[in-house]
Amino acid sequence: MKQEIIIAGFGGQGVLSMGKILAYSGLMENKEVTWMPSYGPEQRGGTANVTVIISDERISSPILNEYDIAIILNQPSMDKFESKIKRGGILIYDGYGINKPITRTDINVYRIDAMDAANELDMQKTFNMIVLGGLLKIVPMVSLDSVVKGLKKTLPERHYNLIPANEAAIRKGMEIIRKE
Repeated sequence: MKQEIIIAGFGGQGVLSMGKILAYSGLMENKEVTWMPSYGPEQRGGTANVTVIISDERISSPILNEYDIAIILNQPSMDKFESKIKRGGILIYDGYGINKPITRTDINVYRIDAMDAANELDMQKTFNMIVLGGLLKIVPMVSLDSVVKGLKKTLPERHYNLIPANEAAIRKGMEIIRKE
């Protein structure tokens, strides 16, 4: 098993931390992992993306030109990365930030209305965990237990009280993702 993933959106949406939690989750399961963030100097509000590779075998390079899975959270990222998804790959997008229709017909497209769900639950800071839950429903590359352990690795101890809310957000994402 090898998953090559790009997660892209605006800075402040939790793109980099979602990738980091996914990477730590893979490490918890003794998988080979790379995590490579990319963001502009403006960070919050500017575009940000992270490449994550999770594999059962050694990873030769963290640099990718195509992806098995793209998680897209805004239109500029869709414009940049939709064409870089491998044929037969997966595109997961949040409906809130996308205003042009998806043009590819050779990929599997999933919509997750994570921003709406986060606002409904009054849990805006768990938006990225809702999206991560959607990904794990479609491609269960790591277990929920490993994600909780990954959260403990990435969150400062003073924020451990937020772990149950994040776990609930992951479960919500698993419920609301839909194939288009």
